[in-house]
Amino acid sequence: MSGARSGPSGFIHSLEETLIAALLGGMTIITFSNVVARYVFNSNILWALEVTVFLFAWLVLLGASYAVKVHAHLGVDAIVNMLPAGARRIVGLIAAAVCIAFSLLMLKGAYDYWAVFADLPPTSGRWFPTGFDTSARSQSFYEVQDVPMLGFLRFLEDMINYGDSYEKLPKVVPYLVLPLSMLLLVLRFVQAALQILRGQADRLVASHEVEDELEAVRAQQGEHD
Repeated sequence: MSGARSGPSGFIHSLEETLIAALLGGMTIITFSNVVARYVFNSNILWALEVTVFLFAWLVLLGASYAVKVHAHLGVDAIVNMLPAGARRIVGLIAAAVCIAFSLLMLKGAYDYWAVFADLPPTSGRWFPTGFDTSARSQSFYEVQDVPMLGFLRFLEDMINYGDSYEKLPKVVPYLVLPLSMLLLVLRFVQAALQILRGQADRLVASHEVEDELEAVRAQQGEHD
């Protein structure tokens, strides 16, 4: 994790870490509870598996953008390390531009997939948004398989489902992570590019977790020799 932060950025950083920890904790608790219910009480939590899958998806997708923010993604930089400082910066900016372009395409695809569940028009155009496809068929009535509808989300029935009630949780809720995570990914890659441009970093990925682990092992072996 990165060092201590203050102000709004520190609050957002803590919020992201707390959310990721809560998702991981929620998965653990639900899975453990279902195991106890099955093998101790010969019962089953019907919605446990589906909720765990959704939580895992949120964890992975939100964690991807967070890892870009804290430079935790692993990367191969053997060639980059051979370059002079100026060349490393140029290569870093090129890598950031490619990642931004990729994440923008992912954002378009994620929004288009989610929009129909939110009774919103997806964008038109295969690669770049050329407008909105107002003829797209709404799928706001689609529900998940097992998770029951939550009372505090009943406002969605009037907002996107034309007053019809939901028996199960509408897909628009768990699938919201798709456009949200891709939007955050775009933001984090833009921030990483600005750091390189300002000279605060010389590459997109700065994590050397494997090397750090090897150094720790060597140090432990040296102590025992």
